[in-house]
Amino acid sequence: MGNSLKKFLKIFVPIAFGLFLVWYSYNSTTPEEREQIIHYISNASPFWVTLSVIIGILSHISRAIRWNYLLEPLGYKPKISNNVFIVLISYFANLGIPRSGEILRATALTTYENVPFEKGFGTIVTERVIDLLMLLIIITITLLLQTDFILGFLEEKGVNIIGAIGILFVGIVGLFLGSYIIRKSKSPFALKLKGFLNGLQDGVLSVFKMKNKWPFIFHTLFIWVAYVGMFWVIKHTVEETITLTLSELLVAFVAGAFAMSTTNGGIGLYPIAVSAALGIYGISSVSGDAFGWIMWIAQTLMVVVFGTISFIVLPLLNRNR
Repeated sequence: MGNSLKKFLKIFVPIAFGLFLVWYSYNSTTPEEREQIIHYISNASPFWVTLSVIIGILSHISRAIRWNYLLEPLGYKPKISNNVFIVLISYFANLGIPRSGEILRATALTTYENVPFEKGFGTIVTERVIDLLMLLIIITITLLLQTDFILGFLEEKGVNIIGAIGILFVGIVGLFLGSYIIRKSKSPFALKLKGFLNGLQDGVLSVFKMKNKWPFIFHTLFIWVAYVGMFWVIKHTVEETITLTLSELLVAFVAGAFAMSTTNGGIGLYPIAVSAALGIYGISSVSGDAFGWIMWIAQTLMVVVFGTISFIVLPLLNRNR
């Protein structure tokens, strides 16, 4: 398979899959249900939607500030305004081509702040490692907060709890065993995977070696609290979801986070995943779908609008560079 075909498939398949899910979601609902969903979306409170967007923007500004804490030890301190515009452009680019935003982000930093591409890209990889760690922490917290409910739900569905714990134990043992084998193996695949795992470890440990580690940790926590916050406020736009607790919403948040990484910007899959997670707590599919679509539309429009503005404004503000 040629490189051009691989690149085409990497772009086309996620988009096609997302559009298929939009079609599937549309056809799996009755005309009455679609009318209700559209009613919820069109009548969503502008206050809560705007608040969600504002929180989202604050998270991007915080990410731009945090980025400088990784660049400073390398001898660079870009303008925060440039960082903000570059971050917004990168999210906009990811809507079209998965992971293209990271490349564009490092390239823009080179263009406007003279930071070598490999150094800028290295800091972006470190960011992604830290964000992955934060997502894992949120997943762990969610499981701890909802342990009783999840076990009850599995029992209700006929899943043997002892068997499930046994499978989990075997999985953990298998993980450690697999890790040991990989570290001892000399095969090209094992060496590549080992390099990736060592990179993850180095990325996490580098935070504790930086000069401004506490501000970096603060902004990391703020970014993820903002992510949860902009999700939480949307519950007030749908009557049936208003009474949901934070721990219950975290289950849907995690489901949505996985959906975002599967298709371009979560198109098609995000509302389905969020609705399915909310359904565990008795939320109807109509309300769940409406919640998912309101959240996805609000955040996607935010990225499109501010990403476009950033794409225009960034070169204008740096026309002498």
